[in-house]
Amino acid sequence: MIELKINETARKNNIQRCIEKNIIYPTYEQMKDPSKIPSEIVDRLKNVGMWDLNPLNLFRITWKNEPKESGGGYGDVNFIELPPELTGIKAKVIALVGKWFPTGTHKVGATYGCLAPSLVTGNFDSTSQKAVWPSTGNYCRGGSFNSALLGCESIAILPEEMSKERFEWLSNLAGEVIATPGCESNVKEIFDKCWELKATRKDIKIFNQFEEFGNYLWHFEITGNAVEEVFKKNYNSKGNITGFISATGSGGTIAAGDYLKLQFPHLKIAASEALQCPTLLLNGYGGHRIEGIGDKHVPWIHNVRNTDVVIAIDDNDCLEIIRLFNEDEGKDYLIKMGVSDKVISKLNLIGISGVANILSAIKFAKYFELKESDIVFTILTDSMDLYKSRLKEQNDSFGKFSHDDAVRIFNKNLMGTNTSSMLELSYYDKKRIHNLKYFTWIEQQKKDLIELNAQWDDYPGYWENIRSLTPKIDELINEFNKETGLL
Repeated sequence: MIELKINETARKNNIQRCIEKNIIYPTYEQMKDPSKIPSEIVDRLKNVGMWDLNPLNLFRITWKNEPKESGGGYGDVNFIELPPELTGIKAKVIALVGKWFPTGTHKVGATYGCLAPSLVTGNFDSTSQKAVWPSTGNYCRGGSFNSALLGCESIAILPEEMSKERFEWLSNLAGEVIATPGCESNVKEIFDKCWELKATRKDIKIFNQFEEFGNYLWHFEITGNAVEEVFKKNYNSKGNITGFISATGSGGTIAAGDYLKLQFPHLKIAASEALQCPTLLLNGYGGHRIEGIGDKHVPWIHNVRNTDVVIAIDDNDCLEIIRLFNEDEGKDYLIKMGVSDKVISKLNLIGISGVANILSAIKFAKYFELKESDIVFTILTDSMDLYKSRLKEQNDSFGKFSHDDAVRIFNKNLMGTNTSSMLELSYYDKKRIHNLKYFTWIEQQKKDLIELNAQWDDYPGYWENIRSLTPKIDELINEFNKETGLL
């Protein structure tokens, strides 16, 4: 659960730090609805770049930033609609765009959801402790960035095989960067490093995204509301919201599905993962190259009992499609296939995990034989800005991208997507997946077996208790801001 018991000494230290550094905390209500942000802050943001290390950028932790690099205000939720010429299906696929968050990824939201409650309660002391961000990539980016904005020192942990861009950026921001063995799927090695740090250092607090319910709660409230708003404003009269697709990752983003299913009970939640590491699908293991989704375990915060479908995606399909979407020969071919210039100009908003989510949405639509009136939502957690080195690696390995490559990838990887490697979950399929938590979280990470059982047996009460904390957190944030005297 999220600890909201007050530590007065550390809380006072955090208040003083905020006064010194002019730091104001946004509430959940403001992240959902930026019209509630004080006008003085909105005016000051007009002179602040999206990536600037300025505490005002905490108020850009929202899906509603104006899509510009500097000085933007707020508007509607950023999203793109992928046309049938690109997906090969009748159903509409709508994807929320993560590029227009600070750091270029929505993970700044999840990290804020974990860090802010600890700061306003004093369960983390920004003057004497360092925030540790164990991650497969974007989470430690967001955590290090928010730590800097919130006046904290940070330690980033991520696998050594992650993209060069991640390490270069982190080296200029995080106080320490620790590379653990392996690739995207080597999450246990990250956990092992956390245990090592706990045993050897007293000046740290670990914010493990896979177990921190601040991650779950931020996406339930903010991402879930953003999807609902896009649907009601743009598609309510055009069809039904049928599915929400998300890579399981840390168990955070998929929590938006829990919110959406409360609003649209017929909606199905589909969890996407890499075929090379089919943890949910086959209790499997392995390494893969879909950066940012993490696996070989079931996150503690994943509400498995509310998940309806598991879909596995070949990582090679994703790496080939990012070439199709970003190389000139690929874009020229897409134009010939009827994809509009407007859509093509936005394909660079789709990172590698975004491609995996889109392919999962296509498989979902084909499996359930969705029609024109069906609408499937998914998430683009980041953009190609974070993966330019991967395009170079593909060209170095396979040569310059050609027209023949474009024809093959478009027809095989997009139009040829089929319903293999997916499973519609029965009650006992869900229980099988939930039970996998035991081996990671009880045997390895020493969590409470009673709580593990409560996640399943006290359903939905266990999850409702977590979701009930939002008003209390906002109340604590408002009280904290009031005591700083900065508003």
